[in-house]
Amino acid sequence: MSKKNILVLCTGNSCRSQLAEGYLRFFAVDKANVYSAGIETHGVNPKAIQVMAEDHIDISKHTSKHVDEYTAIPFDRVITVCDNANEACPFFPGQVERFHENFPDPAKATGTPEDVMDEFRRVRDMIKVYAAGFVSKHVN
Repeated sequence: MSKKNILVLCTGNSCRSQLAEGYLRFFAVDKANVYSAGIETHGVNPKAIQVMAEDHIDISKHTSKHVDEYTAIPFDRVITVCDNANEACPFFPGQVERFHENFPDPAKATGTPEDVMDEFRRVRDMIKVYAAGFVSKHVN
């Protein structure tokens, strides 16, 4: 059986989709090729890298990519992780299963530096639970 190609799509490919890509890769191990992209590119948020490192997952080499960079890849699953990306999601040809989960944007967190990091951790943990469940249900 060939590996599934999974794309995680968000608005800017800086936080939520990067977190999801990291966890999906971790949980799927070698059962899927996991990519992430944005409708726009905003660069990978350093706080996303930091909170993943706290959970022993290195996404420091990830880059922010535009969805158009992946037109040649036949995706089996597309996961949108924010409502904006879900509404703006381009058409993917073939038998693509679409999934949607709207996670809060930790980059919009306000308050003290610790409050902001707590929000990044909260969203990271939500995405971790989602990614583990997604892999167990949809990645054979």
